[in-house]
Amino acid sequence: MFRQSLRSIARTARTATAGVRTYAEAVNPDVLKVSLVSPHQVNLPASSGEMGVLANHVPTVEELAPGVVEVIESSGTTSKYFVSGGFASIVPGSKLNISTVEAHPLDAFSSENIKSLLAEAQKNASSADETVAAEAAIEIEVLEALQAVVH
Repeated sequence: MFRQSLRSIARTARTATAGVRTYAEAVNPDVLKVSLVSPHQVNLPASSGEMGVLANHVPTVEELAPGVVEVIESSGTTSKYFVSGGFASIVPGSKLNISTVEAHPLDAFSSENIKSLLAEAQKNASSADETVAAEAAIEIEVLEALQAVVH
């Protein structure tokens, strides 16, 4: 249900032009292919707070909250992706791995669709069915985080 909600508000991410350097691109609707790059810094929405990762960062594993992953190149160019949560692991050798169920370019979202989905999720949160209410609570958490970063 949640996956369908995010897809319904995300525009097609397959608009990347050939030859343009990207960090993530949609291979098909169910798979996100991530390119290996060496950015200057990556900012993560860790559950413990916002976190910046630079080269030679201390190895760690962080739980990700719903929010924006920002990739900053040496030239200052940035790419932003909304993630629904997940984990980031930093391993020796300046390697960062991000595991998430949902990740979309931030500009793929419409604030109008977010508002309507949030209203629907808030209505479902008061459902007598515990499963529906639990799914709605998760949707509300993610949609509120998304709404805070989409203008």
